[in-house]
This record gives sequence, C-alpha cells and structure tokens, in this order.
Amino acid sequence: MALMIHDRADRPQDTQSLDALDDDHFHDECGVFGVFGHAEAANLTYLGLHALQHRGQESAGIVTVDRGTTHAHRGMGLVQDVFDPTSIAKLPGDVSIGHVRYSTAGGSFLKNAQPFAVEVRGMSLAVAHNGNLTNTDELHAMLEARGAIFQTTTDTELLLHLVAHSPKDTAVDRVIHALSQVRGAYSLLVLVGDTLIAARDPHGLRPLSLGIFARAHVLASEPTAFELIAAEFVREVEPGEVLVIDRSGVRSLRPFDAAPAKFCVFEYVYFARPDSRLNGRSVYEARRAMGKRLAIESPIDADVVIAVPDSGVPAAIGFAEQSGTAFQMGLIRSHYVGRTFIEPQQSIRHFGVRLKLSPVRDVLQGRRVVVVDDSIVRGTTSRKIVKMLRDAGAREVHLRISSPPTRWPCFYGIDTPNRRELIAASHSIEEISRYITSDTLSYLSTEGLRQAVGYDPATGDGHCEACFSGDYPIPLVAPERLVRG
Repeated sequence: MALMIHDRADRPQDTQSLDALDDDHFHDECGVFGVFGHAEAANLTYLGLHALQHRGQESAGIVTVDRGTTHAHRGMGLVQDVFDPTSIAKLPGDVSIGHVRYSTAGGSFLKNAQPFAVEVRGMSLAVAHNGNLTNTDELHAMLEARGAIFQTTTDTELLLHLVAHSPKDTAVDRVIHALSQVRGAYSLLVLVGDTLIAARDPHGLRPLSLGIFARAHVLASEPTAFELIAAEFVREVEPGEVLVIDRSGVRSLRPFDAAPAKFCVFEYVYFARPDSRLNGRSVYEARRAMGKRLAIESPIDADVVIAVPDSGVPAAIGFAEQSGTAFQMGLIRSHYVGRTFIEPQQSIRHFGVRLKLSPVRDVLQGRRVVVVDDSIVRGTTSRKIVKMLRDAGAREVHLRISSPPTRWPCFYGIDTPNRRELIAASHSIEEISRYITSDTLSYLSTEGLRQAVGYDPATGDGHCEACFSGDYPIPLVAPERLVRG
C-alpha cells in the first residue's frame, strides 16, 4: 500500500545550519502543537510553533482540516521563514496540528518534514511526532512484507502505515492498535478526519501538555507555548494516556499497561525553555538548583562566575548564589546569526564559536573565572571557549558542568553523536580537562541532578538518565547500535 504524502511547500531546501558551531550540545528534537475548535487554528498553531522553535530549526509544517478537506504546508527552515500571511490563508479550518523538526531519524530533507498528511481507506490522516521508535527495523520488514511502500526515511511514517494496515473498525481503535505495536518514545498528535488524537508513550519520555483557549482545546510539547497565545494550562497529558478530542468534547483513554515514569531528564538540563513547567517543576528553578548543587559539590576560589549562554545562565546564577561569588555576563551570545553564513577565505581561528559568542574583556581581565555550561559532548567547543576566555585576559578558567558526563547516545528522540564521539565515554574527567585546557573541570553528580529535578527514590519513578548511565528504560532492538550510534 502506497501512502501519498501531501506537501504544498514550494520553498527551496536549505540544509545548511549552524549545528556545526554548536556541537558541544545535544541537538534539540522536535516540537508539536495542536488546536481543536478555533476559527484561526492555523494562526494559533503558527504562534505555538514559534514558541517551540528551540525544539527544532530544520523544518516546520501545519496541517488543517476544513469541512472534511485536509490542507497542508511544510517547508525547510524556521517557522517565520516557512509561513507568511499568504500560506496561512491557504490553511482554513478550526482543527490543526503543527510540527517543528530537528532530524533524529531520517535526513534533513523536505520529504521528511512533518506533519505527514495522507488519504487512506476513505479517511484523511495526519501525524506530528516528537520522539524516536526503537523497533523500526522489525516494523519496516513487517510492513514491506504486506506491500507497504515508504516515501520517507523517518520512523513517523511507520505510524501512518500501521494505522493504514490496522484491522480495527474505528479511527481511534486503529491509532491505538498502531501504537500498541511500537516501542520507543513518542508524544504525538494525530488528525483523523476532524478528530484530534493526542498520545504519550507509557514511560512519558517526551513532554506533552493540554490547554484551553477561548473554549478551544490546545496541545503543545511545552506549556510555555500557551503563554504566547494567552491560553490556560490545564494539565500534562499523562504517560500512556490517549486523548480523543472531537465535537462532543474530550475523552481520556488508558489502553496500555502502566510503566515506570522515565521522563527525559535532559529536558530540564538543556532542551526545554526555562520558562516552562514540566512534571510540575519549573525548568528555571531546576537549572538554578543544579548550579547550587554544583557549587556545593565542586567549590572553587574564584573572582567571577559566568555562563555559556543561553542555557547555562540559570545554573550559573545558582552557582554564584551558593558560592557567594559574583555572577556577571562574561560571554555575550549573538541572536542574529542566520542559518547560513559566509566563511572567510582567510582562516580565522575559532571562527564558528566567535560568530555566536563574544567575550566581555572588562569582566574577564586578570580574573579567576568559573564558567558554567550545561553539558559537554565532544569537547571541541568547550576547548574553543576556554581559549577565547584566556585570550580575553582570564587568569584562570574553571569549567563547571551542570549535568553528569554524557557517555551514551540517546535513541529516544534526541540527536546525539555515536558513542565513539562522546568524549566522556573514553576519557577521564582529568583527561577532558587537559584537552579543553581548563584549570579545573567538574561535573554535577547523578545524585545532585536527581535532587535538583525532584527524583523520588521511594517509588523508583523518575527520569530517563540513559545518556549518563547507559541504562535504557526501553530495550533497543539492535544492541549494536550502542557502538555505532
């Protein structure tokens, strides 16, 4: 069975990005936003996606349903580049779903941009997915044996085929039957006709929240997206829950067996916006608490505390508060760097980092500096930052990381390097410090991170920490992927 994916985007593909300038961070995964029951559904979804832009910058898309007809627009680039008043006007209807993407499964191509929209078995079907499935190989083999023809390289398309091949009678049962066959992390929005279905995997690895706006229902990867449209946060979609929203209201279904809560702890460390609340916990306060714990665990005599902006700022503030050392803005981040740039023919040392970060010499000159960042992946960017600080006059540079060493790749919706590229997987902290040329280097302990984010050891429920521990809560079909990534 061939599923023809609708695509009305007419923009050229732009595969260049600034990821190469930011390779000491895990890359954001994806964000979803949905609206049911508002005449300006597409406009609201556009604004919601803008608030979720930090979760994916490669592509964006919106699908709407208007009196049984599906409309779609997708494109490569940022939300404000993909959509304009003309394209929004071509998305009528009071039901919509939207998606911003960073490719974690499948390449950065327009054909992989979401939401996917198809017509199958007399019904219109659209899906926006945040997460990664771990049993894609066996599902691909099963579906191809049944005659499925795949048009993309994403695991999200698997969901479409599973729904299309489901023997169940109703649309909701088909979606639930499809989800019962997948393993992995997912928070997704599905449009079946003009019914909006929201689902979260039983472990709750990826976030998803429900809100209300002018009697319309809204859904978002992070509740901070509700703030932009002045929507009211209602609650988080619970792990393993399926919400069905139609003209009769909202139904909550629990079709899956309960599983231990394993919310991705890196949402608190880096991914989520600091003004979000996840699992009832302020992301800003969690990061500030990480910094305080870090100061307790790894104190150092210093003159000033600075952050690697932007995600390192709350932890740096916490470190400064706990240590009694002044916090100052020693690095300034440029927010006007586009997705493409012209590199000079004459090589400029550390060009990429200097394009994004600039040192404040008056803060750094002659001082012992603590610089706080959220994580180290390969170590290359940290090395350049330390060099930049020394060039700006810092007498000492002490690097403090507000999370444990990242030693394992993620397979649940975060784009991480393979294990060979993770510097902490093969080097001690002392060796990493020598490589990045810092005077000292310390990471937050796992116990310190758990205290900062509110881990409950009594229940055993808590967070996925696989990138630190290698303890994957959802088994991987191919264990060798741990080696090759």
